[in-house]
Amino acid sequence: MLNHAKKLPLSLAVLAAGLGCAGLAQAWEPSKPIEIVVPFSAGGATDQMARSIQGIIAKHKLVKQAVIVQNKAGASGAEGLLDVKASEGDAHKLVASSSGLYTVPLATGLPFNWRDLTPVAMVAQDQFILWVNSETPYKTAGEYLAEVKKAPEKFKMGGTSSKREDHIITALVEKKAGVKFTYIPYKGGGEAATQLSGKHIDSNINNPSESVAQWRAGQHRALCLFSEARSEYKEKVTQAQSWADIPTCKEQGLDVQYEMLRVFLLPGKVPADATKFYEDLFQKVVATPEWKSYVEKNALKSMFATGPALRDFLTKDEKAHRDIMNAAGFLASK
Repeated sequence: MLNHAKKLPLSLAVLAAGLGCAGLAQAWEPSKPIEIVVPFSAGGATDQMARSIQGIIAKHKLVKQAVIVQNKAGASGAEGLLDVKASEGDAHKLVASSSGLYTVPLATGLPFNWRDLTPVAMVAQDQFILWVNSETPYKTAGEYLAEVKKAPEKFKMGGTSSKREDHIITALVEKKAGVKFTYIPYKGGGEAATQLSGKHIDSNINNPSESVAQWRAGQHRALCLFSEARSEYKEKVTQAQSWADIPTCKEQGLDVQYEMLRVFLLPGKVPADATKFYEDLFQKVVATPEWKSYVEKNALKSMFATGPALRDFLTKDEKAHRDIMNAAGFLASK
């Protein structure tokens, strides 16, 4: 009896081998260095976070390729956002962003929307503090704002960029307290901190990480935290205070709350398995002791979200920002 199935033609044998290995195909991995675009200047909170994550990935060898952080801070963050938007399909580029995802387009009419990109992971939420120079006599937000009220526009409030988070909070403070500042925009929180140390401004609204060095050195005084509840971190940062010792602004009669997301996104139209790779990567990052230490030292609120939960958060947060900016008169004219 002849065995007609004894030998397959070479082409069919190759095909059969390929089909047999299809289920063993490896998941997507980066094939070249990964670029993290920071659409703000060096030294700010977003830049610090991106570089900390870069270090965590390298230390724990979470990816085989190098991770490179690039600052593209032009036009209040617009340059970086448009760069990533223009990189459609490039799964080797991420943007580290904040609420600037909404505030920059809403304030400028920039042809950009976060839906142009592929949301990957929110890794935390950042808080804001009202800071003054420690050589001033003000010990509470009430004392400071009482003086500001006596001299409209005499007191200078510094912050990162115009019509972004720091400026939005300033507008909320002005409305709630019945005061008026001269707002001075800087390229980043690091510069705003330096200007406060030099007494070129009277106060600023910085993230904890942007002013922690000056606070620890005794140059800055934290008046209040713009959150619903105090920070959970009780380890002393200065000789006398922990983050948890800073009262909320609401405790001091200033009912203003504002928190900012820390999020990573890929360009649009990247493969689904590439998105999954980065979701898994950031899940590993936030599980490391180095990240937990970074979050505590910089008083970040731990919050992680991916997939539909992240998209739902972004949709709601965008609407909230639109409402706030509309009330402040910050929306771009149509």
